[in-house]
Amino acid sequence: MLVAQLKSFFMVARMGSITLAAKQLGLSQPTVTSQIKALEEAYNIELFYRGGRRLALSDAGVRLMPLVDELVRQETEIEFFLRNSGGTATGHLRIGATGPYYILDIIDRFCSDHPGIDVSIEAGNSAQMLEALQEYRVDVASSSHRVDDARFLRIELARDPLVLVVHRSHPLAARNSVPVKMLAQCRLLVREAGSTTRAMTETMMAQAGVTPASTVEIGSRESIREAITRNLGVSVIARQEVPSHPDLRMLTFDDAQPELSEYLYCLHDRSEARLIAAFLGLVHPVA
Repeated sequence: MLVAQLKSFFMVARMGSITLAAKQLGLSQPTVTSQIKALEEAYNIELFYRGGRRLALSDAGVRLMPLVDELVRQETEIEFFLRNSGGTATGHLRIGATGPYYILDIIDRFCSDHPGIDVSIEAGNSAQMLEALQEYRVDVASSSHRVDDARFLRIELARDPLVLVVHRSHPLAARNSVPVKMLAQCRLLVREAGSTTRAMTETMMAQAGVTPASTVEIGSRESIREAITRNLGVSVIARQEVPSHPDLRMLTFDDAQPELSEYLYCLHDRSEARLIAAFLGLVHPVA
């Protein structure tokens, strides 16, 4: 029970929110709240200052965090060791992916070669997937962020140009290409903060001195594509992520050639674990 309470404390401290922590832990909010309350009452200690929208660690909570961090890391290492110490016929590989387009073929080959291995996929943006890898929630992760970190093994999976996607009835739909300055006339649909595509789009517009007529932030690429099919606005998307749809048109940029790279990451000290090594062995890096 103590370990479960400490894990709830740790996740609330990391996320600054009981709601987000409960979602991450797969528990209900009342369960997380009661676990932290029980921990505080059992040891007559206050771990959080409760006030405002975000919970803040007390002095005792700050001192406790590195101890629990080490506990969580050790528990994860034990679980990882057990998952990777059996025969090659069984096991579980956890994959983090920014999108399925660059990694599904590898997963398909892996599942064909290892039919007894369970695979789970956690989806999110580039920053979230690298965070999941560092927190040991996934074993390998795809991300559009290029990170030069000695802890990571990085393999480039693909390079994909960014294109402007519009509805077929949009005034720009009759064109094959557009200058970046045309975005000044558009309602631009953008991903959430942490998205590499959004960051690249903002850099491209800044270099061209362009501000869109308006923006709408939408938290998933699938929802953005649906919004374009309803002619809600236009968006800059990696070409491979644009589905074949009669209402969508892809335009290149006349004066910019933004290109998104997708990388596969794992932790260096785990790269020779049997399941991770088997997965990496199926990857064909970009030349």
